[in-house]
Amino acid sequence: MDSLLTYENVEISFEKCPVIHNISFSLHEGEILALVGESGSGKSTLIRSALGLLNDNGKVTGGKISYKGTNLLSLREREMRQIRGAEIGMIFQDAKGSLCPIRTIGDQILESIAAHKNINKADAKSKALELFEKLNFKNPEKLWNSYPFELSGGMNQRAAIAITMLLNPSILLADEPTSALDVAVQKQVVEEILALRELFGSAIIIVTHDISVASAMADTVIVLKDGHMMEYGPAKEILHNPTNDYTKMLLSAVPRLKRRQEIV
Repeated sequence: MDSLLTYENVEISFEKCPVIHNISFSLHEGEILALVGESGSGKSTLIRSALGLLNDNGKVTGGKISYKGTNLLSLREREMRQIRGAEIGMIFQDAKGSLCPIRTIGDQILESIAAHKNINKADAKSKALELFEKLNFKNPEKLWNSYPFELSGGMNQRAAIAITMLLNPSILLADEPTSALDVAVQKQVVEEILALRELFGSAIIIVTHDISVASAMADTVIVLKDGHMMEYGPAKEILHNPTNDYTKMLLSAVPRLKRRQEIV
């Protein structure tokens, strides 16, 4: 199977000091890959590098990151803007912080879609409300007209995920999407992301320090520690039979979430 996204011997440095060391992996169509590890292990840095979202003193100093065969590191900013959102979507840990507080969810959806697609307002709204209904949002019309400050943290996160997926990207990068939420809302967000894979067929990379989130979602797992890859392989194999001591330490916490098919 051809890879959608490939990292080949990637090294990332901040102020010329390497923080990601020789990382290689591939993401395939429809696959959910979890990057797990403690805070500071390099998980967020790794996915942000694909979209050129490292801050000013961060740089990919070795290797190659390819999307559908194109080296993303060789693209100009104008070319990257065509890929961000439309081809590779990203959601962040603090969804409320990434949404404009003084504009309605509906207005932000219209702006997001208009940046990449030629679609009128009525069709864009219809498409958004249809997705909200498929994701079991209780009052889609009310959500469309709501401001982020009127919504809970969990609802903002769920809305941000839906906004990102309305562009139908091939890949969704999810940076700690459940870490600021309580357990009940975590489960809702996990269910929503899994539902979106079924609806759109998107491949997903989810960054998480919570091994239970990885076990609830992932087909494949990469374990990172201090910018080094500790383990990489099928989720069931790594989460049930880890060979690395660091992975065993991460697994020592009792999982709180279960795969959707196990939920009664």
